[in-house]
Amino acid sequence: MCFVPRFLVPPVLAAALLCPAACQPPEDTDEQPGADAGTDAGQDAGTRADAGTGTDAGTGSSPDAGTGSSPDAGTGTGGDTMTSSPLGAFRDGVITYYVEANGTGNCGFDATPEDLDVAAIIMTEYQGSAVCGACAEIQGPKGTLRVRIVDSCPDCTTPGHLDLSPSAFAKLADLAAGRVQVKWRFVTCPVSGPIRYRFKEGSSQWWTGIQVRNHHKPIRKLEWLRLGTWVEIPRQDYNYFVHPTGLGLGLLPLRVTAWDGEVVQDTLPGILDSQVVSGLRQFSPLP
Repeated sequence: MCFVPRFLVPPVLAAALLCPAACQPPEDTDEQPGADAGTDAGQDAGTRADAGTGTDAGTGSSPDAGTGSSPDAGTGTGGDTMTSSPLGAFRDGVITYYVEANGTGNCGFDATPEDLDVAAIIMTEYQGSAVCGACAEIQGPKGTLRVRIVDSCPDCTTPGHLDLSPSAFAKLADLAAGRVQVKWRFVTCPVSGPIRYRFKEGSSQWWTGIQVRNHHKPIRKLEWLRLGTWVEIPRQDYNYFVHPTGLGLGLLPLRVTAWDGEVVQDTLPGILDSQVVSGLRQFSPLP
């Protein structure tokens, strides 16, 4: 059996962020990945049942992981497919692939048929969805490729294991190989425009779920301004920040903190159930 690789979080990021358990959205199981079902079958026939939904697939996040954003944090080639800057040093890993890869998964993103440079990461490094949407640069036998993490891989067992789409795997190694040793590191994502915020189905002043998307750097935490004090919103393993008693009515001031500590503040017009709202800001531009 050939496992299909998924991204691995560097040891320095292993500090999983333990967010308080929040109430699950009322009858919204279609976007709440439960037990991650996934079965890899053969070199070119992996079978995975985990699929998430959402709109406008974006980038991911991370807990209190302490990776720096210095461009010299790692070494290696920066092939033509790599247009972002490094967040961490290269590490050893392994890649496989699964045929169902389409951009969906436990991270709750939409399918992205126009961009199948995606991967799932070993469950032990999924960090409760903290790495959802993060980008990783992989060095394989055929060259270098940047992929986006969209799912967890419960069947992966090797540290640093990334389960890719077949097309992404083929850019790094021959499909016939099935399983290949590589080196990879987390990097910033070359997105355009401001950060986006998606309100989960069922969101209201009484219960609010928000997913942060389209950002250069992985997300450490999301906060909202309540009576002059910034309050952290608990993160769920299906890649939403959920406040079980809601964020009230009116303007919604939010503060997003990236993996490296950079902070961006936005004020949204209010809670818009099931909609994606663009902010006005983005993390520092790529060098």
